[in-house]
Amino acid sequence: MLQDSASPLMEQLSYFHDHTLMILLIITVLVGQLMLSLFFNTFTHRFLLEGQMIEIIWTILPTITLIFIAVPSLRLIYILDEINNPSITIKTIGHQWYWSYEYSDFNNIEFDSYMIPTNELNNFNFRLLDVDNRIIVPFESNIRMLVTAADVIHSWTIPSLGVKIDATPGRLNQISFIINRSGLFFGQCSEICGANHSFMPIVLESISPMFFTKWIMKMIKL
Repeated sequence: MLQDSASPLMEQLSYFHDHTLMILLIITVLVGQLMLSLFFNTFTHRFLLEGQMIEIIWTILPTITLIFIAVPSLRLIYILDEINNPSITIKTIGHQWYWSYEYSDFNNIEFDSYMIPTNELNNFNFRLLDVDNRIIVPFESNIRMLVTAADVIHSWTIPSLGVKIDATPGRLNQISFIINRSGLFFGQCSEICGANHSFMPIVLESISPMFFTKWIMKMIKL
């Protein structure tokens, strides 16, 4: 099962997942029924040498099936790459083995985000998933992430937002998303980047625009 979606992107990805699984289920049932019927019937046709009509049918049907999968898939690819007037731009830099974030729209606020060690966890923290400094963003706002890396290839991934983008040294990738609701959203680096690849989690906290403004003012004063 997929995680509950928290963005329009993830909703569309979930719909496409269900759509494709339904097509696969129909194909599996149809092929299974044909195979079972072949096992148990004893019909023969001594004079059958060709069947052009059935060959046309079993060539056209898979083509139509692939079109039903390809059209929504291509639509989703273009939606994922769409960047529309972002309200906030955040730069993410992957390191071995932590993340750095820069809010360049607001007096260049910068901080590093490390995983909280097991011996320093509180009762409300999640082991191997919580960090000391979370990304704070407002919900119902268009967020643009600029992603790069300082050493090796990383991948900035949050499944519930439908976001996965490679952090490549010397290259600046971007992705845009909108969060529907407030909450905590967890992710991890999904590119094998070295010995401590499993220990550089991502935590994004979505709050109301009013509280986000207060947080920005507090960070600027610091």
